[in-house]
Amino acid sequence: MTVQYRVVVAKKDERIAGPDDADVVITVPLTDAAADDFDPTVAYMRGSLKAAGHTGQILDLLKSGAAADAITQLVATA
Repeated sequence: MTVQYRVVVAKKDERIAGPDDADVVITVPLTDAAADDFDPTVAYMRGSLKAAGHTGQILDLLKSGAAADAITQLVATA
């Protein structure tokens, strides 16, 4: 399984990690991802974190913490 993470800074301005042909694509706005209390699982349930791909794989990424780690690294590249 391949994953692409996208942190949206502004319209047409995204920080991207992962291949373009990824099986799962996770997108979150920078304002949400940079918040002190950011939790990708909560953001997914609230609808601010968008994900495309197999739902089981998405939930596995959220549960394992892999999504949180990758998003935190993208936010830190400011």
